[in-house]
Amino acid sequence: MTWHFLMTRLMVKDGERALLTRNGRLERVLEPGRHRLFDPRHELTAEIFNVVCAEFPAERYAVLNAARPDLAADLFEVVETKANEIVIVSLDGRPVVLMVPWQVRVYWKVATRVDVERIDVTSDPRVSARHLAMIERIRSMVVTEAVVENHEAGLLYVEGRLVERLAPGRHAFWTVGRKIDVKRLDLRPQPVEITAQEMLTKDRIALRVTLTAFRRIVDPERLVGVVPDVDAWLYRLVQFAIREAVAGRTLDEVLSAKAVLDAELRHYVRERVADSGVEVTELGVKDVILPGEIRELVNKVVEAERVAKANLIRRQEETAATRSLLNTAKLMEENPLLLRLKELESLERLVEKVGRIDLHAGDGQGFDALLNKLVRLKPTETA
Repeated sequence: MTWHFLMTRLMVKDGERALLTRNGRLERVLEPGRHRLFDPRHELTAEIFNVVCAEFPAERYAVLNAARPDLAADLFEVVETKANEIVIVSLDGRPVVLMVPWQVRVYWKVATRVDVERIDVTSDPRVSARHLAMIERIRSMVVTEAVVENHEAGLLYVEGRLVERLAPGRHAFWTVGRKIDVKRLDLRPQPVEITAQEMLTKDRIALRVTLTAFRRIVDPERLVGVVPDVDAWLYRLVQFAIREAVAGRTLDEVLSAKAVLDAELRHYVRERVADSGVEVTELGVKDVILPGEIRELVNKVVEAERVAKANLIRRQEETAATRSLLNTAKLMEENPLLLRLKELESLERLVEKVGRIDLHAGDGQGFDALLNKLVRLKPTETA
């Protein structure tokens, strides 16, 4: 803007508008182009604004609207939100601003199409899929989002009150004027480790027991209303159950009847969690830890039992072998042919270990007489 010899010259470009004021009072709005204005006293002032996808100060608009309401209506789009109302402002079809309650924004509309979508969040706090896609880039603290997996249950709380159970998927909610919370619970079986618990048996022997339990949530709504922390609650129940079971048994009964002990623990715990929305699928003793001196005594007893069992087996085998020899001797006594065959078998085993054998028949009777003597079963009877 230049002044020369009673005239003020001004250039307004495309996509711009100039607010022309004389002595601080608005006179008119200048369109794009060259302007020569008669200004002998140098009283004119021009303020140039970008009007393409542009916002105008709300305070300036209030002053201009009070002075020239007709001009303000032609140039600007005023967006004002009320209580419990969300507004999405789109410029030329592109969402650019997400307005919360009790806000005012003013936009130039001479070169840009201004679309306003108002959303009443009083009744339903859900954000629709269309609105969520529109505000993906411009979302603020007025939206909370949660993703519920297939193996989870999502519980929606509004102002601390359980409203509904959410299906698996993506969920978004308006947080304007309310507190939104989504609690996710895993429905898969989860292990609960009960660390070593020190206790006394019926015969006053101290030991430590480690257990493992598997629990599964079957009714999430009931569970959150009954139990604040399911794992801690189950941990305490198993503690009470194992102490009661061990206190009524001796050490030998604890070590020898683990299956019975596990069944008793499961019955005790399942009976008490039946109406809580959680199911105990498995529960059992994993380790029984004995004190050092008790462990040594038990090892000695086990070793003695093994030695005694080995001695018993050895005696049984010796008895069986002796009985077999006795039966063989009786058979040989009753059957001379069997005895002769046994002698030949022994002779065969002996020959296998000898490199050379010299046979002498004696008395010049020859080789045939030797063979006859070897296989003769009975001595020759004398007449």
